[in-house]
Amino acid sequence: MKPSTIAWVVIIILIIAGGAWYFVSSNNSALPTDTTQTTDTTGATNTTDTSGIGATVGVSTGTSKTVTVSYTAQGFSPSSVTINKGDTINFVDNTNSPFWVASAPHPTHEGYDGTTRDQHCAAGYTGAAPFDECSNGTSFNFTFNKTGSFPYHNHNDHSQFGTVVVQ
Repeated sequence: MKPSTIAWVVIIILIIAGGAWYFVSSNNSALPTDTTQTTDTTGATNTTDTSGIGATVGVSTGTSKTVTVSYTAQGFSPSSVTINKGDTINFVDNTNSPFWVASAPHPTHEGYDGTTRDQHCAAGYTGAAPFDECSNGTSFNFTFNKTGSFPYHNHNDHSQFGTVVVQ
């Protein structure tokens, strides 16, 4: 085997081992046991993780789902989520820090719908729903009705970011 191939195998093994160590040391189980069920206006029953682990899904009718992304001191978890068009992300703040979910780029937030923060957060705005919470909060739900890759951040700490990929 070539030395470069051996080096790549070692790097991959180290990455896998580091990921496993992080997962085990975080004291979270692979499968959430704490869930809640809600029924939306269409009659779909959505199962949501309340364990603080991250992504959750569940729908008994219809085709949409809800995924929870937790905001922690380390940032968004999971930081990258892939969903289908029409699915909803429930961003939940699990810190005591200011939390304001907004599409990239910072500070204009025009990455999802092309309008800037000053436009779509203005009182009386009647355009399409922007991917922007427009103020501090403790949770933010957004339904993605466009396909693409949409980076986002905490407007109050723009070093904390993630990406939603909508298929």
